[in-house]
Amino acid sequence: MSMTNRRTFMMQVAACGSVLGAGQAMAQVKLDEKDPQAVALGYVHDTTKADKKKYPKHDVAQKCTNCALYQGKATDPWGGCPLFGAKQVAGPGWCSAWAKKA
Repeated sequence: MSMTNRRTFMMQVAACGSVLGAGQAMAQVKLDEKDPQAVALGYVHDTTKADKKKYPKHDVAQKCTNCALYQGKATDPWGGCPLFGAKQVAGPGWCSAWAKKA
């Protein structure tokens, strides 16, 4: 391998590492309750604070951690949810799209 090819290869590896690092940093963004998507789905960080008048079928036992869409472990304080892209939802949170985990 020539010195030029090695240098090019190392620069590409460094660039890929930067992109991957930035992607991981974005994945750590926590969802804000005032985010338009969160508001549309009635998302709250704490299931006990869900609007009971607007969502009469809500039950305080329903939490993000026991939702089929939650992408974290049941013990994780925050985890991914495909409804909110790269933003993480609170484990004890809730939204109107809650679906019982199988």
